[in-house]
Amino acid sequence: MELRRPRVYSISELTTELKALIEDTFTGVWVEGEISNFKHHTSGHMYFTLKDERGQLRAVMFRGSNRALQFRPEDGLAVIVFGNVTIYEPRGEYQIYVESMEPKGLGALQLAFEQLKTRLEAEGLFDPARKRPISLLPEKIGIVTSPTGAAIRDILQIIHRRFANVEILIYPVRVQGERAAGEIVEGIEVLNKRGDLDVIIVARGGGSIEDLWAFNEEEVARAIYASQTPIISAVGHETDVTIADFVADVRAPTPSAAAELVISRKGELIQRVDDLTSRLVSYVRSRAERSGDRLRSLGRHLRLLNPLERIKRQRERLRDGVLALQAGMSHRLALWRGELRTAAATLDSLSPLAILARGYSVCRRLPDLSIVTRAASLAEGGRVEVLLAEGGLICRVEERRE
Repeated sequence: MELRRPRVYSISELTTELKALIEDTFTGVWVEGEISNFKHHTSGHMYFTLKDERGQLRAVMFRGSNRALQFRPEDGLAVIVFGNVTIYEPRGEYQIYVESMEPKGLGALQLAFEQLKTRLEAEGLFDPARKRPISLLPEKIGIVTSPTGAAIRDILQIIHRRFANVEILIYPVRVQGERAAGEIVEGIEVLNKRGDLDVIIVARGGGSIEDLWAFNEEEVARAIYASQTPIISAVGHETDVTIADFVADVRAPTPSAAAELVISRKGELIQRVDDLTSRLVSYVRSRAERSGDRLRSLGRHLRLLNPLERIKRQRERLRDGVLALQAGMSHRLALWRGELRTAAATLDSLSPLAILARGYSVCRRLPDLSIVTRAASLAEGGRVEVLLAEGGLICRVEERRE
């Protein structure tokens, strides 16, 4: 009996047969895993690895398949992919060609919304400091919306009721679908080129997240950010929030609310003007009174600083000083006269002449005229002069008495 020799496969033969077996068995499969080693090649293809706790699988998503993705794949993201498992023959590695991908647990659109919101916020597109105020009473309003939707009817009705003579320019666009985002961007850019609009309203009515998705597109967000004209975002109902709301200068909860924000009621404006007029008149009157008081005060101060006034005041002070000096001198002279009379009286009482007038005389020895106070100082026969109150005598001493 002849023994059959076992078949010996070459590497390429075995790989080819395994590839055929795997592709026949695992066509159109769903695989769940976490993305790692994600690379988005310049060619547009995406290369990554799907892994779980016990294994990993290489994956490729070609440009034609990933172009429709609403979110950005990234490392650590849990996804569910659909595709075909095959073997990459040059390396003998099995991998999956991914045709579609969904984030696990969170809808693709919601994930795309969160990813774009985080990225644009980090770039500063939502910064409150760059948001501009809306004109109180705009003369020209631009509106980017569907010309047939309920949103434009509500806006026009409210604006006409509140201020019928405002000029409105409508740029008609699709507000949902694949071409909507591009048309919205074009509308914003065209209205900006005019340069004469006070505000632009970007609006549409309510709907699902899919219906509103055009207003979550990055190109729309960047067009709003780049707008030179302030923009009001009025998309959906009050509970709906889009990326456009975060970038716009003002977010209105509904299209109707946008019209109310951009145009105040005429009656309210008239009342406000009256109130402001009353406040202005009151302010001007009060200011005028304060200015009058200030002017009078400055006038008084100026008069005080006037050189002529200063000379006048100095002259008055000089006159007062002279009068005071004269009064002081008169008083001082009176005191001196009194003192002089007293001194004269005292001096007079002590004068030798006064003594002589009372009957006394003064005897002086001749020839030296010394006052004789003792008889012993004279010799008999000596000569003396006797001074009297009136006149005098020359005498010879006949006798001396001691």
